[in-house]
Amino acid sequence: MSPADKEMNNNKKIPLGKPTQGYHLGILLFLALCLFSGLFWLAQSHKIDFWWGMSFNLVFLLALTISFQPNVFLLFYEEIKRKRWGPLILGLISAGFLYGLFWLAKIISPLILPSATKNIEAIYAFKEGASCWRIALLMVLVIGPGEELFWRATIQRLLANLFSPLSGYLLATFIYTTVHLATGNPLLIGAALVAGLFWGGLYLWQGSILTIVVSHTLWDILVFLLFPLVN
Repeated sequence: MSPADKEMNNNKKIPLGKPTQGYHLGILLFLALCLFSGLFWLAQSHKIDFWWGMSFNLVFLLALTISFQPNVFLLFYEEIKRKRWGPLILGLISAGFLYGLFWLAKIISPLILPSATKNIEAIYAFKEGASCWRIALLMVLVIGPGEELFWRATIQRLLANLFSPLSGYLLATFIYTTVHLATGNPLLIGAALVAGLFWGGLYLWQGSILTIVVSHTLWDILVFLLFPLVN
């Protein structure tokens, strides 16, 4: 058994909750659906700053997660403490791979969806009025890590505990995609589906929180700041 396999197995052996985990999951999902759907609806009409709103939602939900399922953060801490290069490198490589997929999608999507360019511009409109430095700091410190700690390391894992690893993966991806419906933007909804399947699958395969946190955070920086997919 490889070191990566041993690490994944060790992570899976750490329990995530008691019989109340279904109740905790229900509360977290209800709040997530309300908060993120509301955020996307308000942000697209520029009634709220998207980056502050996203950060607030994640901090609030993660604070609840700490009280409900503190082992999620213990797992993440233990993984960082091991100082293994494998999860970090895989996170970097996977971020680049996912960016490549989205770059290809940017080229192909106008051929399939006439409004694709307008939809892409609407996504980047979330950046209006926010400095790149503020966006970068929130992405690195809150948004990138927070989304993975919540959606994959908490929601997907709890669903997997209640049903099965595969069911947890598919259900978490479905819910992650659903909260983006409030945007009414087919490309953003499709992007959420692809990204959810990608990071959820990576977590299902490796069981590494560090990998998906690094992957999501770097991908955010690439796609929104360094190499935006907008003309």
